[in-house]
Amino acid sequence: MALMALLLSACGENPKSTSTRGLARIMCEESFQSVLEQEIAVFEYLYPEASIMPEYINEHDALDSLFQKKVDVIIISHDLTDDQKKSLKKLGRGHRTKMIAVDAVAVIVNKQNDIDELSMDDLRDIFTGKVKRWGEVSPTKLKNDSIKVMFDGSGTGVVHYMKEKFLDGGKFGPNIYARQSSQDVFDAVETYKNVIGFIGVSWITSDLKSAEVPIAQKYEELKTKNEVSVIDFTDRIKVMPVRGDDQVQGVKPYQAYINSGEYPLVRTIWAIDASYNGMLDHGFYTFITGVIGQKIILQTGILPAAEPIRTVEVVQ
Repeated sequence: MALMALLLSACGENPKSTSTRGLARIMCEESFQSVLEQEIAVFEYLYPEASIMPEYINEHDALDSLFQKKVDVIIISHDLTDDQKKSLKKLGRGHRTKMIAVDAVAVIVNKQNDIDELSMDDLRDIFTGKVKRWGEVSPTKLKNDSIKVMFDGSGTGVVHYMKEKFLDGGKFGPNIYARQSSQDVFDAVETYKNVIGFIGVSWITSDLKSAEVPIAQKYEELKTKNEVSVIDFTDRIKVMPVRGDDQVQGVKPYQAYINSGEYPLVRTIWAIDASYNGMLDHGFYTFITGVIGQKIILQTGILPAAEPIRTVEVVQ
């Protein structure tokens, strides 16, 4: 692609970027990767002359790149602060922001872990290092195994969310480990019986079976369907039910429980666009915040911000 661009440029034929044609580079918080890849696949199917080049990084670097004018569109887990919006204005950068999804942080453990659920207090004690072995959490055959907590890097939205949720400005305990990616967290949990991992829920929805559907068929379904069957989780790991402070029973991060507020670990996903109208960057931003883009999110196990949800349970 890069070689073609150079050749066209040399011949004076490099096509002008429009909202549906050209090349656009965007940056996305790593835990949202599995969703964004499906958004890009459908967008590029609709507009064959468009090429979206994503980079999956932590939120801090994505924001830095936006302010340094290295990129025009980023996707992170929160809106810009008032100070950040003022800073962009001083740089002469117009911008638009929109919440595109409500995500859940899934708590995953090895299949050998026989604990039935975790409370918010349990998680707080694990993060602070107050409890260091599984037997201190609940009666279990892993009672003597040390607890190892895995996150997807040190600057991701999941890490920031969990710090705000449980630590109140304090520090993580000594048993916290950073992995390179969400996939690395998943692999560690699948391999080691004493590991607990925290990961965006879209990473564990039955290995994203909808991503295997041919793109033409997927687009036709997106145009005609306004509902989604209940999405289950992969059986390669165990998804832990989490009990809220005012609840008597824990629930898993299914869409219905995210929507009702019963699942206690939810966060938002935001798209931030500082590109000019008519550019491909803005065209993609419009797509992911529009009807089809929101339906794609609905099919990945999390909640779209705009598209109404109607869940249909398939009875076999």
